This record gives sequence, structure tokens and C-alpha cells, in this order.
Amino acid sequence: MLNEVGQLIIESLQLDDLRGQAIDPDAPLFGQGLGLDSIDALELARAVSQRYAVTLSSEDPAIQTIFTSLRNLTEYLRAHRAA
Repeated sequence: MLNEVGQLIIESLQLDDLRGQAIDPDAPLFGQGLGLDSIDALELARAVSQRYAVTLSSEDPAIQTIFTSLRNLTEYLRAHRAA
């Protein structure tokens, strides 16, 4: 599922320079990692909601932890997606 979520990130955020590559599961998604910003977070939350039927809210106290890395996001989706 890591690769699947990684590809969702690349496709939904149009990260053309990463197409065909794997995102390091433990690298930060924001800042020094992939360099995503708050607008990217909104787009990614929308894409995740559409693909996995999981709502990510900025009001969730764990949202920063969820978006820390591809691994954290994937683990959250595994635990919260509709069966």
C-alpha cells in the first residue's frame, strides 16, 4: 500500500519530476522532504478522501503526525479506510 499511496501523492499533486519513482516512506512530506505546502495538504486530503473514503481534517489533533511521512499516512489509511 505504501507504493499505492506514494503514487497517489505524485499523481494528485502533479509531482512530474517524481513520476516512476518511489517516495521514501520515512522522508518528511513537508519542508525539507518533498517540499509540500499547505495547499498541497488540502489537495492530498481531497485525493485521499476520494480514493480511500477517509476524511482528513485540519481540526484533527493528529493531522501533523498523519502527514509527517508516507509511512504515517499509509498506516492511518490502513486503520481508518472503509473495508
